[in-house]
Amino acid sequence: MKLCELQPAKGAIKKRKRVGRGNASGHGGTSCRGHKGQKSRSGGSIRGGFEGGQMPLQRRVPKRGFTNIFKKVYSVINLSDLAKFEEGSVVDSESLIKAGIIKKVNDGVKLLANGELKHPLTIKVKKISKAATEKVKAAGGTLQEI
Repeated sequence: MKLCELQPAKGAIKKRKRVGRGNASGHGGTSCRGHKGQKSRSGGSIRGGFEGGQMPLQRRVPKRGFTNIFKKVYSVINLSDLAKFEEGSVVDSESLIKAGIIKKVNDGVKLLANGELKHPLTIKVKKISKAATEKVKAAGGTLQEI
């Protein structure tokens, strides 16, 4: 096979429909648009979601609630996630991202008490649950709320 012999698969390329080129073409007269009506006119397209004058679905469905623009979104970690870190190391948002525990910081990092902490660590996060505080202090670690 040569480069000059390459061609697309059979049926892959189709001739485009040329409309309005006389009745002999098979697409003359109304140019495949039918007779009269909005869709037969030039520029007569209907926007998406239009239901012919009926109240559109988006306006018929009841609306509830709102989006709080002041909501805080925390990246949540558990004590079990901190097993990756060596004894005495400092755990902050940057080290958590490097370790692959969180992807991004959002509005801060919150530490929850799920799991056990076996060695002391210095933890610097935005929020800490009470149970997590007790477990970290029991393991000999220190906490700093940023």
